[in-house]
Amino acid sequence: MATGLLTSEASEQIVTTCRTAIGDSLRSVTYFTRDDYEQMYLREDLERDADLATFIGHEWRGFKTTQTAYEGSELGAYDYTIRVFENGFLVRVTNDREGVFVTTDGLTVKDFEEVATALDSFLSEREIS
Repeated sequence: MATGLLTSEASEQIVTTCRTAIGDSLRSVTYFTRDDYEQMYLREDLERDADLATFIGHEWRGFKTTQTAYEGSELGAYDYTIRVFENGFLVRVTNDREGVFVTTDGLTVKDFEEVATALDSFLSEREIS
């Protein structure tokens, strides 16, 4: 399924990466740039009523704000963000050009690290291309 933003192979690679790391706890996968987005996966039991355009705007600004705010701190470079909600979690992995956010049911910190590292590798490989 080519989205216009990604080739079908790249889209499939992101979803497979997330499914492998998260399993049945995966709720959704959305790829985004500053100007556009594509939801690549939504679990069957969930409704398609999320305001993704607003989410993307917030996540993009959130990345830029976080990156700038902590730049040069003793914490080191920004890696990824975990947001905790009543009914699940959102993990955002972003670079200067693009990002992916994944929503999940409950996971362990190790699970978050695994999916974030895999997505970061994917995005880094795309920067080289």
